[in-house]
Amino acid sequence: QVQLVESGGGLVQTGGSLRLSCAASGRIFSINAMGWYRQAPGKQRELVATITSGGSTNYADSVKDRFTISRDNAKNTTYLQMNSLKPEDTAVYYCYAGGVRNIIRGVRRDYWGQGTQVTVSS
Repeated sequence: QVQLVESGGGLVQTGGSLRLSCAASGRIFSINAMGWYRQAPGKQRELVATITSGGSTNYADSVKDRFTISRDNAKNTTYLQMNSLKPEDTAVYYCYAGGVRNIIRGVRRDYWGQGTQVTVSS
C-alpha cells in the first residue's frame, strides 16, 4: 500500500505565500506523475498543477505565474510553492500520485492524499 502525506496548509492573508509538501511512502518502485488538485466548498475538484518524473509541468490557467510545482524523485516528494495568494485559492488541496508501480513492470495505480486546508483571507 502507498500513503501520501501532505503538509504546509494553513491560513494566510491575500498576497501571502505558502508551500505545500507531499511525501509518498510505502512499497514504491516508480511514480509517473505527481500533482495537486483542489476543491472549494460547493465546487468540483480541479487540477492545480502536475509534474512528471521527467520534470514536465502543467498548470491551471488560474495559477500560472503564481504557483510552482517541483519534485524530488529520490524522496518521492512533490512541493507546491504558492505565491500571491488570492481568496479564490481557498480550498482543500489534495496530493496525487499517478501511475505508481510497486515493482518493475507492475500494475500502475493512482493514489490520493487526505487533503490539506488552505485559507486565504481578504
